[in-house]
Amino acid sequence: MPPSLPISRSLDMPVEWRIRTIDQVKASGDAAIAIGPFGSRMKADRYVSDGVPVIRGNNISDTRALVGDFVFVSEATADELLSCNVFPGDLVFPHRGAIGEVGIVPANQKRRYVLSTSLMKLTCNRQLIDPIFLFYFFRSESGRHALLQNSSTVGTPGIGQPLASLRSITVPVPPLPEQRAIAHILGTLDDKIELNRRMNETLEAMTRALFKSWFVDFDPIRAKAEGRDPTLPKPLADLFPDSFENSEMGAIPTGWRVESVYSIADVIYGAPFASDQFNTEGVGEPLIRIRDLVNETLGVWTPEIHPKAYKVRPGNIVVGMDGEFRAYLWGRASAWLNQRICVFLPKAGCTAAFVRNSIIDPLAQVEATETATTVIHLGKGDIDRFRVVMPDAPVLAAFNRVCQPWYERVVAGKQESRTLALLRDTLLPKLISGELRVKQAERIIAEATNG
Repeated sequence: MPPSLPISRSLDMPVEWRIRTIDQVKASGDAAIAIGPFGSRMKADRYVSDGVPVIRGNNISDTRALVGDFVFVSEATADELLSCNVFPGDLVFPHRGAIGEVGIVPANQKRRYVLSTSLMKLTCNRQLIDPIFLFYFFRSESGRHALLQNSSTVGTPGIGQPLASLRSITVPVPPLPEQRAIAHILGTLDDKIELNRRMNETLEAMTRALFKSWFVDFDPIRAKAEGRDPTLPKPLADLFPDSFENSEMGAIPTGWRVESVYSIADVIYGAPFASDQFNTEGVGEPLIRIRDLVNETLGVWTPEIHPKAYKVRPGNIVVGMDGEFRAYLWGRASAWLNQRICVFLPKAGCTAAFVRNSIIDPLAQVEATETATTVIHLGKGDIDRFRVVMPDAPVLAAFNRVCQPWYERVVAGKQESRTLALLRDTLLPKLISGELRVKQAERIIAEATNG
């Protein structure tokens, strides 16, 4: 460490560790710590269809990956906002809104990003601190607490004097080789979680594409009707008809049927659990609320045993009935289903892969036609009107044989990622504080992952 830096350390830290402020470990230059542009310089009318991506709070995830949809500004706009540019290894923090979160700019094909108005950034002096190590410090409880120490929750949550607050935060700093080893351990777990997420997206997209080809666009039937090769193995191609007939949903393959959604699934609705029994201490059983569906986060528990309750299980298809209507493939452990959520249980001969893809379009149609001044709602009457195209049993069985194993792999991937996340979150504070050393953590991971 350069002698110009004052040396201090906590007595309960390893002897070779030091305490530094963010101001001491930032890179040189005024733009090493900077805030996003004022709103007038980053209005929606400056967005373009492609260009330099803008990092917003909703792009920050619970791993190192940036997720979700990006908006873009032109290269010229990015040049104009040069102090708000961020590059691989830079850390980004919301100073308004989702305060306490942290993201890190990935090393990918994008040369640079631009901060949104509600974010601030930190560029590290890499001779003093590893950016990924520092990212994990801010992911720890002590790092999050440091980010929130000057925050206000009046109105929109925000950090008072965000740049000064960031500069003053103190960090435990091991020697660089140990920083990198800690970052590698935690990063490897995050990389596996991200790999599972991408694999799940691919498997779900493959299932959706096959469903759409067979049961929406009717590609094999159209090919046969037009005398073209359906590009399927002959035993499979022979299962499909070669003509169409009229139905209430328009032309459908001959011999197939239009049926109610209840012909493929039973629909069970959540129960009205008493909110005064909700707790965050883990007393009772976990309860799924609408807000928990997107990220499968369980935020509350209840000791109540409701007589009409249903317990959601991994692999169930769960739909929120307020705000937006999406069919989620549940991958967490079993939990009670709260009111205004329903679950679609496939009937005999059907699978989650077929049922979920059958209801995606009807749900989207209801959402598109609902109008409300506040929050739109999905009702039982809407579901009663859902119609599905029902193929012959051999075609349905062929789809299930291909796609249901993909869905089972999605659920298994989610469960593995949850286990890895729990392991990461257990090791994180102990590694960052020096309570657990690198070799010990490596042994724990090897035992937990069987290798």
